[in-house]
Amino acid sequence: MANVKSAKKRIKVGATKRIQNQMIKSAMKTAVKKVKIAVEAGDYELASNLFSDAASQIDKAAKAGVIHKNTAANKKSGLARQINGLAS
Repeated sequence: MANVKSAKKRIKVGATKRIQNQMIKSAMKTAVKKVKIAVEAGDYELASNLFSDAASQIDKAAKAGVIHKNTAANKKSGLARQINGLAS
C-alpha cells in the first residue's frame, strides 16, 4: 500500500478511470453486438441504422484512449463490410 499522499491519490484516480474505461468499452461492445445481430438476421435497414451508433461509440472509445485508433478503424471497416455484404 502507498504511503505518500500523491501515491494514494493516484491509486484512487486510477480506480475511477478504470471504471470509466470499462463503461466506455462496454457501451462500444454492446453497440457492435447489436449491429452483428442485425446482420445475422439479414436486416439491412436496421443494421445500417445501428451502424452509425456503433461507429460513434467506437470513435468515443478511441478518443478516450480505451482502444487504439487503428483498432477503431478496423472495427468500423469490418462492420461496414458485413453490412455492405447484405446489400448485394
